[in-house]
Amino acid sequence: MARSHRKTTPAGRKLIKDFEQFSTTPYICPAGYWTIAFGHLIRKGEVFTSVTEEEGEAILEKDLYTAERAVLRLISVPLSDSQFDALVSFVFNLGSGALQSSTLRMKINRGEYSAEVAVQFMRWVYAGGRKLNGLIRRRRAEADMYCMSANMGLKQAA
Repeated sequence: MARSHRKTTPAGRKLIKDFEQFSTTPYICPAGYWTIAFGHLIRKGEVFTSVTEEEGEAILEKDLYTAERAVLRLISVPLSDSQFDALVSFVFNLGSGALQSSTLRMKINRGEYSAEVAVQFMRWVYAGGRKLNGLIRRRRAEADMYCMSANMGLKQAA
């Protein structure tokens, strides 16, 4: 049975936008990919010279939809809004393949809602073979958001 679509909350959108920030012109992200707007990975066949913030918001909506669908497809247990938002941010940043192959997903689908799940976020702090402070901050924020409903936020990790 197909699940109805679930949307990222305003808090989840804010988390993503705070870390992605907005760029009117293409740039190469730390992982080495051409990117524009709110962290949109420019795919083969897409051509951008610049975008307005309004166009960036429309691109963000499409990218969020893709990330939301991936979380709904890959996670088989009920999630609170904060858990869903944290996982959407994770997929938005890393892609659905990262969640699909992760120990994070395995632990969540086993129903392990412990702080150990939050620690799994911190394994994903590398880009281009380097540990990046921005990714450490983002994963910590996602882990804290994930654990928010259980009041077991990750304050320090890795």
